[in-house]
Amino acid sequence: MDDPVIELRGATKRFRGATGGVHTAVRDLTLSVGRGEFVAVVGPTGCGKSTTLSLVSGLEPPSEGEVLVTGRPVRGIPDGIGYMFQNDAVLPWRSVLDNVAAGPRYRGSSRAAAREKARGWVGRVGLAGFEKYYPHQLSGGMRKRVALAQTLVNEPSILLMDEPFSALDVQTRALMQDELLRLWSGTGAAVVFVTHDLEEAVALADRVVVMTASPATVKASFDIPLPRPRDVEELRLTPEFLDRYREVWDSLREEVAKSRERSAQRVA
Repeated sequence: MDDPVIELRGATKRFRGATGGVHTAVRDLTLSVGRGEFVAVVGPTGCGKSTTLSLVSGLEPPSEGEVLVTGRPVRGIPDGIGYMFQNDAVLPWRSVLDNVAAGPRYRGSSRAAAREKARGWVGRVGLAGFEKYYPHQLSGGMRKRVALAQTLVNEPSILLMDEPFSALDVQTRALMQDELLRLWSGTGAAVVFVTHDLEEAVALADRVVVMTASPATVKASFDIPLPRPRDVEELRLTPEFLDRYREVWDSLREEVAKSRERSAQRVA
């Protein structure tokens, strides 16, 4: 891969436990993501997928190894990072428009310029007419659209997404997946998308990375050469999708089984 925008080189992250012990979340993690590439990361529950995003974002430093963004070691939060969490960061006391305008305002735009830019993104995520609504007046799917606009309004070159659609019902989730692909297309942004849903990973990504049971490292990486643009619901019915799904699941299934065995042993 020429000039990857994200590189983890033998990255290890340890945390001090509540009882004084040390927990290794990820170990010897080596991963590269190219400019404009959509990479989905899957693995057993609690294996360290979210920690990987924290290392890339600069929210956590590695205990060992290196993390580089655009060729530079990460020392704090790099420029151009957009982070969409599992729980949205929509502020309840702000309207839809002012939630989306907050990022540009923080970056120095005037109130008028920030609101104008935000208005455009509110429309692009399908919420035109809801600019004056407050979060408590919105459905879960609408709040996710606000969160997506909040992230994309800053035009990130790297988009980190930590199970952003996991709390949504099946139909709304599919709509948001299509919406994400539509808005991401042509931006050139690299995406690292953490999910427990293998169908979601295969439907969205150019490449699916399978992590081992904790402590996480990369077990395997699978290219997903399905054509774009993609309609998520239609894609899932194709033989090509099912072939890719089975291939990745054969690798992931072993790690899920290991994780369950370890959990059962701890309980016993």
